[in-house]
Amino acid sequence: MAAKSPVGHSKTFDVKSSGKANGSAHGNGTAKSGAAEDSGEDSNDDADGHVVIEATATAVAGGEGGSKKKKKNKKKSKKKKAPTAQTDPPSVPISKLFPNDNYPKGEEVEYVDENRFRTTNEEKRHLDNINSDFLSDYRQAAETHRQVRQWAQKNIKPGQTLIEIANNIEDSVRRLVGHDGLSEGDALLAGMGFPTGLNLDDIAAHYSPNAGDKTVLRENNVIKVDIGVHVNGRIVDSAFTMAWDPMYDNLLAAVKDATNTGVREAGIDVRLGELGGYIQETMESYECEINGVTYPIKPIRNIAGHNIMPYSIHGTKSVPSVATNDVTKMEEGDVFAIETFGSTGNGRCYNEGDVSHYAMRTDAPKVDLRLSSAKSLLTAIKKNFGTIPFCRRYLDRIGQEKYLLGLNNLVKSGIVEDYPPLVDKKGSYSAQFEHTILLRPTVKEVISRGEDY
Repeated sequence: MAAKSPVGHSKTFDVKSSGKANGSAHGNGTAKSGAAEDSGEDSNDDADGHVVIEATATAVAGGEGGSKKKKKNKKKSKKKKAPTAQTDPPSVPISKLFPNDNYPKGEEVEYVDENRFRTTNEEKRHLDNINSDFLSDYRQAAETHRQVRQWAQKNIKPGQTLIEIANNIEDSVRRLVGHDGLSEGDALLAGMGFPTGLNLDDIAAHYSPNAGDKTVLRENNVIKVDIGVHVNGRIVDSAFTMAWDPMYDNLLAAVKDATNTGVREAGIDVRLGELGGYIQETMESYECEINGVTYPIKPIRNIAGHNIMPYSIHGTKSVPSVATNDVTKMEEGDVFAIETFGSTGNGRCYNEGDVSHYAMRTDAPKVDLRLSSAKSLLTAIKKNFGTIPFCRRYLDRIGQEKYLLGLNNLVKSGIVEDYPPLVDKKGSYSAQFEHTILLRPTVKEVISRGEDY
């Protein structure tokens, strides 16, 4: 989910009997084969495969005409084995595919230069080892993100409504983390890290369809899909862009290259303003021809990457897409969303359109709310989302009704912040790619890296 710079229900299929869990590019996703479900058929075999016969006879007077009866064979139910592969669409919780919390790692990149010592330093390794819960939560969220987004990339097609796409993604995330978010407080344990962004063409960020939205994805659209997944407040923020017309290929390539540059150059003690310069240089080396007109690819300068805090998608540090004078350094233990946006327009966005994204402020003031609907809504927000961003559809899911007046009152009171869609010049096109990185004591882990990007 971008930071403004200071400058339908799916059908579930049976799990296959063998295969590999869909993991990261470097993932330890191989799983042993085995039956996923009890077939439900009667079994007359013992563990060694021999027929079980109970030969108790019934005595009959006279002996000659006596007969022996076999008792009916006892049914031996097979034990259900753990699933070993994901379904299509995704429905098997990640915790069942990777027992004992042994989730795949992201891409681990050793530090260089003056930080090279960290890789083998005993003190740093000890610090890394005591973060096992932190890493387990992040890797579970990241594996959920990979499996859902890779399924989404294969299944998002022109002709679908944005609501259909959003619901399919979000329902899959909730199934894979094992929390549907319908009971009070359940969404705080694990689920969506923020509303799914489905941003078309000149809309760069913060658009998610509200109830009743009839927008349909078309073949000439460029769609940016921004997905957040959290486990115990550890948020993985990663995005990709899709287009069906090859004339947009250079636009997508420029932004993907710029994001990978930011990921590569990021590290402990790196100054954020200098990092923005590397990103800018990469992106501006591309141009794109659309309908016979050649456009330079411009980084969108007033949308930034950001650090991520527990239960808070936007921290206190920003990662610009252009060179700045910001001398703030990345530090050990920081978690960053490295996201870049490139545009054929002005390279600067403004707020426009219906708001869908909201979040309770971490520094929310204590206000004496006079509107009863605002009071009750705030209670529901605290119990179900806390400071995790939500959208109107999420309020609809938990049974909130006629809440717009109360919601607007919370925004005006400074308790809840709204995030209107961010839009560049009309008729322009923009793209986005994003990864979450962990600056661990011993290594940089690109936690959201996968085979797709």
